[in-house]
Amino acid sequence: MRFLITAGPTREYLDPVRFISNPSSGQMGLALARAALGRGHKVTLILGPVHARLPQKARIIHVQTTDQMARACFKHFPRADCLLMAAAVCDYQPTKLRTTKIKKSSAPLTLKLKSTTDILAQLARRKRRQLLIGFALETNDLQANALAKLKKKKLDYIIANTPASLASEHIKPVIISADGSVERLGPLAKLSLARRIIRLAEDHTLLGDRRGLHK
Repeated sequence: MRFLITAGPTREYLDPVRFISNPSSGQMGLALARAALGRGHKVTLILGPVHARLPQKARIIHVQTTDQMARACFKHFPRADCLLMAAAVCDYQPTKLRTTKIKKSSAPLTLKLKSTTDILAQLARRKRRQLLIGFALETNDLQANALAKLKKKKLDYIIANTPASLASEHIKPVIISADGSVERLGPLAKLSLARRIIRLAEDHTLLGDRRGLHK
């Protein structure tokens, strides 16, 4: 299979030296890449700014902003069999990028923000045969919010987890599928979850192939 995986945070710059971001370490996406490579699959990894050892056999595309990640995803998605959207993408960006450093002042600073591109929703509209697996980081109503995201973005599966997983080697996920089934796991190592997800993708694709043969 050909996996397209996103990992790490994105950054939305206010000026040449300051940005909005989040503490994502990219570990989940990197674990997914390693698990897929370990099963003999091809991996294109679209990676935000992280400091980590990278999988050598993956095709790695480095990005910083959400727009850069979106463009890379749109380019490589048509050739993918499965999208694993594990990146912690910024939801908002400044309406204006200052070309020079914002000087410190005693006066309050007001930032105007606008929504960033919803990469996963856009890719769902372009879907042909691809398997779409998203991630939902929630601070409350974990299962309900993740299920709403799955339905809204027309995903095949969504992996729900809490902020406790950020920059951690472990995760306590809930896997929700489009058919309504729910599987609670963990806590477990992110690599263990990654292997579980890759097997899930393999099984889903194999089942789809078998159904196609009997049509």
